[in-house]
Amino acid sequence: MQAPDLAQIDPARHLLIAGPTASGKSALALAVAQAQGGLIVNADALQIWSCWRVLTARPSQADEAAAPHALYGHVTPDRSYSVGDWLRDVAQLADQRLIVVGGTGLYLTALTQGLAYVPPVLPGIRAAGDAMLAEEGGLAQMVAELDPETGQRIDLRNPARVQRAWEVLRATGRGLASWQADTPPPLIPAAECQRLVISADRDWLAERIARRFRLMTAGGALAEVQAMLPEWDPGKQWARAIGAPELVAHLRGEFDLETATERAIISTRQYAKSQRIWFRNRMKDWQDWPVGPRD
Repeated sequence: MQAPDLAQIDPARHLLIAGPTASGKSALALAVAQAQGGLIVNADALQIWSCWRVLTARPSQADEAAAPHALYGHVTPDRSYSVGDWLRDVAQLADQRLIVVGGTGLYLTALTQGLAYVPPVLPGIRAAGDAMLAEEGGLAQMVAELDPETGQRIDLRNPARVQRAWEVLRATGRGLASWQADTPPPLIPAAECQRLVISADRDWLAERIARRFRLMTAGGALAEVQAMLPEWDPGKQWARAIGAPELVAHLRGEFDLETATERAIISTRQYAKSQRIWFRNRMKDWQDWPVGPRD
C-alpha cells in the first residue's frame, strides 16, 4: 500500500477512520499519530476482548509502543460490553486529540450522532420473545403488537430488529422510537472531527483478507482459540470474533485446518461486505479515502 497523503488530514481536529476489515485502517491511524500526534482509540467491537489479539488483528506490541493506543483488549470474556459502555470509555479520553479507528459502524455513528438510552430488558422478556419468534407466525404477531411509530421506522422483515422493539415495548411500556427520540447530543459532533471512510477494490481487499488470515493462523490465532476452547460458548459476545467458530470446529476434529481457514476467509469477506453496506447507507457524508488499486 502506498504511503498516505497526510496533508489532507487536519491535525487540529479529532480524526475518525472507518473501513472494512483488512483495508489498512490501523496503519493509517499509526501514520497519523506518528506524524501529527494523538491517541489512537479502538472502535472495533471485536478488538476490545482481552482473549483475542492475533485473531482480531489488533495492533502489535511494536505498534502500541510506537504511539499511544487505548481501548484495545481491555474487556475480559466474563463481561458483557455495549456501545454505551464504549462511549463512556471514550468520554474519559476526549480531553485530547483522538484518532478513532475501527470497522464497527454502530460505534462510529453513535459517537458522532449520539446514542439513545434504552433500559435493559429482563431475561424473562427476552425468553418470551425468543419463544414467540420460534412459533409459526410469531414474527407477524410481534409486528402487530408494535407501536405504530416504531413500526414505521424499523425493518419489519428483520426478526432481530422486530424482537428488540417488541421487547423494549413489553419491558417499558414505551416504544423504541420514543426512546430514540430522546437521543442526547453526540460526544464528538461532526463539526469537531474529520471523518474518513476507507474504500478499496473488492478483489484487492479479498486477497488481503485471505493473506492476512493465513498469517494470523500461523502466527498465533489458532493457539488463542485453543486457549479459549474450554470456555467456548457461541452465544457469548467474545465468541463472535470472525474465524473463531471455524477454528473451534477444526480443533474439535470436525474438519482439517485448510478447510477451516477457507471457511474463515469466506466469513471474513462476508463481514467486510456487511461493513461496506453500513458505511454506504449510514455514513454517506464521510470523506472517501481510497486505498489500493483503483478500477
